[in-house]
Amino acid sequence: MIIIKRLILVKLIFLIAVSVSNAQIVQNWRGPERMGIYHERGLLQEWPAGGPELLWAYEQMGVGFTSPVLKDGKIYITGMEGETGYIYIMSEDGIPGNKFPYGPEMHSSYPGSRSTPAIIDNMAYIVSGFGLLVCMDLSDGEIKWSKDLFGDFDGSNLRWGFTENLVVDGDRLYCSPGGRKYNIVAMNRHNGDVIWASEGAGGLSAYCSPLLVEHFGIKMLITMMQQHVVGIDANSGRLLWSHPYANQRNIHPNTPVYHEGSIFAFSGYGKGGVKLKLNPAGDAVTEEWFNSDLDNQMGGTVLVDGYIYGSGDRNRFWFCVDWETGETVYSSRDIAKGTVIWADGRLYCYTERGELALLEPTGNGFIIRGQTDITLGSDQHWAHLVINNGVLYVRHGNALMAYSISQKNSF
Repeated sequence: MIIIKRLILVKLIFLIAVSVSNAQIVQNWRGPERMGIYHERGLLQEWPAGGPELLWAYEQMGVGFTSPVLKDGKIYITGMEGETGYIYIMSEDGIPGNKFPYGPEMHSSYPGSRSTPAIIDNMAYIVSGFGLLVCMDLSDGEIKWSKDLFGDFDGSNLRWGFTENLVVDGDRLYCSPGGRKYNIVAMNRHNGDVIWASEGAGGLSAYCSPLLVEHFGIKMLITMMQQHVVGIDANSGRLLWSHPYANQRNIHPNTPVYHEGSIFAFSGYGKGGVKLKLNPAGDAVTEEWFNSDLDNQMGGTVLVDGYIYGSGDRNRFWFCVDWETGETVYSSRDIAKGTVIWADGRLYCYTERGELALLEPTGNGFIIRGQTDITLGSDQHWAHLVINNGVLYVRHGNALMAYSISQKNSF
């Protein structure tokens, strides 16, 4: 009887631990690791003529460039109506529900929302193009707390509006106001109190969404500021290292890639990408190689099986770059430049011309395994794609579309 009771108690503790762990999962930007990799299986390896089946489209969102976030059967996405930013909540069937305002949004210099919300528990964390950071209760839209990143943290706005997809980890929220004292900050996500403020390497924010990694037991925040790639101790805010990195306009919208102790940082305007090797202590980097071909502007890259895939900016090709050597293995101009994610052996590309393509990378080139055009929606084709439960989500301005890409649904 005692043994049975102990087994029941152990099982109960395990179930509680799993429940708490699941509740703390942050639904956020570019997949679970923020590196554009989606771990779904059983997806179509080739699309039918005309592209995958369109399940539904919703064309009454406010304008914006953000991606959807999915959690517990609901879709969350931001947009702007008039000059006000909203978060829209809908079912996975595309049926609209609540929409809650979060404040004034960027209505000039490419009008629309810029921040994909970070969702944890029942809270959303959003930052506007004007640097207004809010914590919102998704049950009723109440703003629990807010911060002015420029007024409160001595930052300055950018030409095209503050753009950062926030990092939330446990009870902490990280962002980059770009001020002198408050260059990069960690806040208590429950009340907005500052936990630490780092002067970093100086310089304004650069439209970059940071990456949080674990490097030999060191929790490190990696981001790109105006003229540097930096690594910050996520616990203390101490600047661990910095590496000079600037392009013509000091604009670096891409989240860096981290793999086995190395970092790939990259941006457009003819710049390219650099691979940096971290030492085990995490307090110094050395440059391993530089590739000027893959000068991706804001479409991201993916690292798969030792190769980096992405498109250039001024170099208007899609590239395959060897992770170890930095050499360009091959390139293609079959589709225009754009954003990219990866799932189940395929690249999912969404180009600035509205092309939606499924690419298979091979040893000597890309094979297009399906293609269609996005004709719904408005303005620029800049939003990053999302995959969830066999569905591909595409955002174009005021429209959100859902495509079936699961083999189970292909008859």
